[in-house]
Amino acid sequence: MNSMLKLGLAATLIALPQMGLTQEAAAEAVPSFDEIGPYIMTTLLFCMAGFLVFFMAAGFAMLEGGLVRSKNVTMQMTKNIVLYSFATIMYWLVGFNLMYPGDGWLVAGWVGPFFAMTELDPVGVAAADAALDYASIGSDFFFQLVFVAATASIVSGALAERIKLWPFLVFVIVLTGFMYPISGSWQWGGGWLSEAGFSDFAGSTVVHSVGGWAALAGAIILGPRLGKYGKDGKVTPMPGSNLALATLGTFILWLGWFGFNGGSQLAMGTVGDVSDVSRIFANTNMAAAAGSIAALILTQVLYKKPDLTMVLNGALAGLVSITAEPLAPSLFGALWIGAVGGVIVVLAVPMLDKFKIDDVVGAIPVHLLAGIWGTLAVVFYGEASLGTQLLGIFAYGAFTFTVSIVIWLIIKGTMGLRVDQETEINGLDMAEMGMEAYPEFSKS
Repeated sequence: MNSMLKLGLAATLIALPQMGLTQEAAAEAVPSFDEIGPYIMTTLLFCMAGFLVFFMAAGFAMLEGGLVRSKNVTMQMTKNIVLYSFATIMYWLVGFNLMYPGDGWLVAGWVGPFFAMTELDPVGVAAADAALDYASIGSDFFFQLVFVAATASIVSGALAERIKLWPFLVFVIVLTGFMYPISGSWQWGGGWLSEAGFSDFAGSTVVHSVGGWAALAGAIILGPRLGKYGKDGKVTPMPGSNLALATLGTFILWLGWFGFNGGSQLAMGTVGDVSDVSRIFANTNMAAAAGSIAALILTQVLYKKPDLTMVLNGALAGLVSITAEPLAPSLFGALWIGAVGGVIVVLAVPMLDKFKIDDVVGAIPVHLLAGIWGTLAVVFYGEASLGTQLLGIFAYGAFTFTVSIVIWLIIKGTMGLRVDQETEINGLDMAEMGMEAYPEFSKS
């Protein structure tokens, strides 16, 4: 027995050095957290921020549902869930690689490849095969996707209560699959505007003014709602069905904006990145608060009573205004930038009415005009020049508005764009959808 123990002990002693070498080799093969940490944390940032921006789809739906009349609520709910669904499919099929072509430009700096479908990382991808200098493809694709859906939602609210469902969705397919990705590539895909020095941190122009320009073009082609403007220039108010719902939608959008701007840091792998994300949150919140207060005070002064719808849109305009540069300003900087956005909304709504441009939810003042302002405000805190910012604003406006006009006219000439008078008077819910959002109540 003693001899057997001695033999076993000897064998163990002989094997120990080799076991140590094997463990050392294994340890060398496993990457350290310093190597994989930035990839993990940035991927996590994209997922969490993407969840928040996705929830903005609910915010847009609630805001629009509250600001349209009760006879059109079902239509707005349908448009919002379906536009997000179409955006998802089109961004996978065409948009993502068209917007982020890498080395695959068709026309360098201007147009990427068409119909290059998005491919995700393999299941259980190894660290050696992952893009450790950035994030997972899936998280990046999802985060970018929710932005394009937000752009389409802007158009939905402005053109409510008189546009047919399927013609609107055809426009959404073109917008989310082609228009937004092409223009987005100019800045965020490393295209010509990026090379020129244009700056738009999270999309005051790339996202919001693009949606606003598309909405403006649609509103002009579509025309105002029946009875909105009298022959004498008088504007007939058409109150929304549920201001509580509209307020809920605004709070949801406010919440989602933390992901919209915070996620646009595009990195969470260092102390500096995490600190910057928190700074972005604080500035985003301050701009929204200042926009709502500015709208509150200005409506009190101009109309002798505060206007809730203006206060809601003032908060949203503050958010749009700070989106082009939410990192660099101080809290005071975010305050005054957001406050100017709130003032823009209050002054722009009656201006649009003078031109008989009917925007049901105020999307054009909030997203287009405040988006332009926010893009210009970058020069106060960022490194971009005024000339470069104006160049970007003009480029996005000219492209989006012109192409939108053409697409709207083609749809109008082929499918028809607007519902008939009887349908508009009775409400789109029954005529287009065959169901009412509030069946217990008579039509408003």
